[in-house]
Amino acid sequence: MRAMQLLRPKSALVLTAQQPRAPGEGQIVVAVSACAVCRTDLHLVDGELPDPKLPVVPGHEIVGRVSALGSGVTRFKEGDRVGIPWLGFTCGVCEFCRRGEENLCTHARFTGYQIDGGFASATIADARFAFALPESYDDEKAAPLLCAGLIGWRSFKATGEAKTLGLYGFGAAAHIVAQVARAKGIAVYAFVRPGDEKARAFARSMRAVWAGDSDQASPEPLDAAIIFAPVGALVPAALKAVRPGGTVVCGGIHMTDIPSFPYELLWRERCVRSVANLTRKDAEEFLVFAKHTQIETTTVPYDLADANVALADLREGRITGAAVLRP
Repeated sequence: MRAMQLLRPKSALVLTAQQPRAPGEGQIVVAVSACAVCRTDLHLVDGELPDPKLPVVPGHEIVGRVSALGSGVTRFKEGDRVGIPWLGFTCGVCEFCRRGEENLCTHARFTGYQIDGGFASATIADARFAFALPESYDDEKAAPLLCAGLIGWRSFKATGEAKTLGLYGFGAAAHIVAQVARAKGIAVYAFVRPGDEKARAFARSMRAVWAGDSDQASPEPLDAAIIFAPVGALVPAALKAVRPGGTVVCGGIHMTDIPSFPYELLWRERCVRSVANLTRKDAEEFLVFAKHTQIETTTVPYDLADANVALADLREGRITGAAVLRP
């Protein structure tokens, strides 16, 4: 099998040839047909996430076909198409798991971080954390659903009963959330990197009612905002944009330091909260929602060997939608 490996943080991925492993108990081998590139992969490569397994194969928005089954696997059969997301293992017994908060599991392991992921021609996954995908999506279009979609869905749910929603950073996750919001009759306001007319146009194509720079004031008070860009300075900006009682959701795994801001921005029961990982329930809910509401994904394909190019394009804001590697 071919795989793009991270040997050490802050270095380029290396194309390697590896002997494929046999699946263990409860595992499946998946022949990868597409794997989207997430900003979390970029944080991993740039050394912004602590203690990754090294060497590691990044990638956690994986679409492929089951090619082998480990003992005890009954959910799938060989040839089934599956999606593999970020959450790759939970213990099932810690206090968080017992409360139904497996996204916070003390012993959780994550695909493409502590478990080799999908920047490869094949990968191995725990069958309990793989999901059947709607047949209405081809492999490339399905891949961004597995993280941009799932984390976007969890972030969206955290906004409560919002009727006006600001999205800070309009990339892979935001373009999916914008469609979720539109399907629910919610007005979307897009805040993009200053001067990025391409991103503003993309947001308008997703029927945002307003699209402007992230350093601009919102044209009206918002019920809620989601921050996808990893920029701490956007937290006080978003607080300033939401109404009293509004919510600001931080949807990323990493963010630069949040600068100090006056208490007045938080006062009057405004709320700031983060979203961590996902649960299997999130996946089950969102994949059904995506199928029935015909959520569309905008993708840019790259060959597997060009993973470093895809990461550089993501870092520099050159991608509209989601980059997807095709082994």
